[in-house]
Amino acid sequence: MNGIWRATTGAFAAIALSAMALGAAAAQESKGKIYYLVPTLLDEFQTGSIDAITKFMADVGYEVIALDGQNQSATQLNQIDDVLNLEAAAVILAAVDFDAAKVGIEKMRAAGIPVMIFDRQITATPSDFTSVAGTVEMGYIAADETVRQLTERYGSPKGKVLQILGDPGDPYTLEIQDGFEEKMAAYPDVTIVTQAAMQWAADAAGNIAQDRILTDPDIDLIFSHAAHLSVAVAAVLEAAGKKPGEIMMMSSNGAPVGLDLIRKGWLQVEVEQPMVAQAAALAMWADKVVNKEPIEPGTYDVTGLQSTLTIEAWGPNLKIPGAAITADNVDDPKFWGNLQPPTDPIAPIE
Repeated sequence: MNGIWRATTGAFAAIALSAMALGAAAAQESKGKIYYLVPTLLDEFQTGSIDAITKFMADVGYEVIALDGQNQSATQLNQIDDVLNLEAAAVILAAVDFDAAKVGIEKMRAAGIPVMIFDRQITATPSDFTSVAGTVEMGYIAADETVRQLTERYGSPKGKVLQILGDPGDPYTLEIQDGFEEKMAAYPDVTIVTQAAMQWAADAAGNIAQDRILTDPDIDLIFSHAAHLSVAVAAVLEAAGKKPGEIMMMSSNGAPVGLDLIRKGWLQVEVEQPMVAQAAALAMWADKVVNKEPIEPGTYDVTGLQSTLTIEAWGPNLKIPGAAITADNVDDPKFWGNLQPPTDPIAPIE
């Protein structure tokens, strides 16, 4: 999202971040190297995911080497070609481009390298394990929080909500919308007005808010699908003379800027994308993936979140729900937006 990296080709001409094993597992002999293909290092979610994955994989005995795709599909595909020539126990892939990644996944698996998908779900070809946020479930949480806030204000769930999506080509925002609107359908006294901020552009979200508070001055709550959109919305409200909380605000990814807005009173709820739990899940199932052992469907506790593992056409798929962050719990270090690396150990699934 922010920053500039020089674009080059080749895995090691890009950037290789070889992290030391952390915790008690660091002292034991490594079970092997797992290469994490990161799409970009330009936002805190991605850099934080390296810390979390490295820590949790060390807990179960693996060394992690992270390669920055620099948000370039060609760079990431070159990295995949490089990894084919290395002794990789497994690869973790967060794809720059979903379509291009299909070919790379098939190459690695044909070479006997297990592939775990992180965060950016790929359904076009089989992989060995997928760990993603339950985005529809995040929408459910956002609906619950909307009902709670409107009821606290009016005594019952009624009012008007402006929903600002991210780019409509992104499944992340569409699935959150699906969950949110599905649950809100039970509350006919709540009107939902929806517009999309193309390319996830913050200025587009700000323009939407600016226009809507003029045409719909009775808006009670603005739900943006990412915290950086809420930053622009808060600036528009402040410029319009609104006080923090006068129009309630909510967003849905858990980024540091969202947590800061909660502390300042502009944002009432941030529905977290559970990055730390998504990273922990990779390590919990790493042994089974590396050793090509069966993975059983069911409900699993992943860092305290009840998560659902299903066997899909593309392979084992774990969906992890988010959590609601409010002024009451905003400083909890378990939320990735507080930028505190996880410390609690995890254990492999037996």
